[in-house]
Amino acid sequence: MAQQLHLKSITAPQTEAERVLKLQKDACRAQPYPSLAVRLDLLTRLEQLLATHADAIAAAIATDFGHRNPTETKLVEIFGSLSAIRETRKHLKRWMRPQKRKTSVLFLTGRNRVIPQPKGVVGIATPWNYPLYLSVGPIINALAAGNRCMVKLAANSQNLCRLMQQLCRDAFGDDTLAYLPDVSGSEFSNLPFDHIVYTGSAESGRNVMRAAAENLCPVTLELGGKSPTVICDDFDLREAASRLLYGKFVNAGQTCVAPDYLFVPRAKVESFVTVAGEIMRQRYPDIHNSDYTSIIDRRSYVRLRETLDDAVAKGARAVSLVDGDYHDALRKIPPHLVLDVNPAMRIVQEEIFGQLLTVMPYDSLDEVLDYINAGERPLALYLFSNDRAVQERVLYQTLSGGVTINHCIFHVLQHGIPFGGVGASGMGHYHGHDGFLEMSKLRPVFTFPKVGRPELFYPPYGKSHDLLYRVLNRLGL
Repeated sequence: MAQQLHLKSITAPQTEAERVLKLQKDACRAQPYPSLAVRLDLLTRLEQLLATHADAIAAAIATDFGHRNPTETKLVEIFGSLSAIRETRKHLKRWMRPQKRKTSVLFLTGRNRVIPQPKGVVGIATPWNYPLYLSVGPIINALAAGNRCMVKLAANSQNLCRLMQQLCRDAFGDDTLAYLPDVSGSEFSNLPFDHIVYTGSAESGRNVMRAAAENLCPVTLELGGKSPTVICDDFDLREAASRLLYGKFVNAGQTCVAPDYLFVPRAKVESFVTVAGEIMRQRYPDIHNSDYTSIIDRRSYVRLRETLDDAVAKGARAVSLVDGDYHDALRKIPPHLVLDVNPAMRIVQEEIFGQLLTVMPYDSLDEVLDYINAGERPLALYLFSNDRAVQERVLYQTLSGGVTINHCIFHVLQHGIPFGGVGASGMGHYHGHDGFLEMSKLRPVFTFPKVGRPELFYPPYGKSHDLLYRVLNRLGL
């Protein structure tokens, strides 16, 4: 009986997402390997879209948040995306070239090569905290690798999603790049994509993996976690505070790679508290300041307030770093340092994702490393030290997704290194060349030599094959 042929496609679309997926699958079959010129053109169009509509994009994001300064959006999300596009265009020709690989001595006149080829349709699901940057980053890698893209933004980012849907429809067409408003997470992750990039919580990441497994779809997961920061004795305390407080409180702490907890030498803890207050009051005179971002929604706002209340009730000391009280209407919480914490507190157990920073004293680097290694592997780790020996020790005695030394979060904007988690903080990488490879199928190709004796391996087996086995092993081939 002839075996039935199963095509990985949707033949009778029932939803808008299925309709778009079918369009993109059909486009992949019609043009399975877009040329360099086609890919460069798509990247240029994406750059023009972002640059031309930067104000509208920033306004849509501000509406979704309730308040976020448009300048912060332009610096962190739009510039980061534009820079990544420009860097990708510079190197794409080289990235697309087939790679020569070593050929076994047995087949010396043969040829091995690896061809980076498109996977097909990439599904990209992103959270609300950096909705543009976290969707455009994978889009850049996917388009550079010759794929098509479908994008799902979080429920809290629908103003941006509807804007991007229209802009991308006009610039690309749904068969190349489509944002999908109002699609549910389960519907999206259950579609038979050729690759999924998901950024969000660990629990949702598990659900995405389960759904992807049904379609044998590879996944890239970025899942966050509790990222540690360590200030060492040799580094200037005020400078360390100035740098890490930016990384912590940009976007009101709603950053997957934000410092979550901080180790400070015991003798310098109170000095750090004082210095932090001086720096933060200069940057944000009060929480009504237009540069200070709102918490995304009521549920997150209540969660953060309850987390702080829980810590104080269990013995923590909370220090507000700016003037002003909570602002319920705008969902603004004063940035706080939280000291004297213990393992029973929610703030120690859960990812904070807001304007609270726990500060813990330490006496030796050993106890810091033991504490970090006792927890789940974080998405980021930050170290302030000019001592190369200390830097190497922390790097080689811990494991995290990424590291910035002597600052925070800026490793994410480096195009020459991959971005990705490990263990509970995710799997896979993207950004730059690593993202191009992640979104490609590295297809190995062996061309058999014109001169050879493959029949030496053919059955029926006998003494000559035993001799061949011994000779090959003796030669160390």
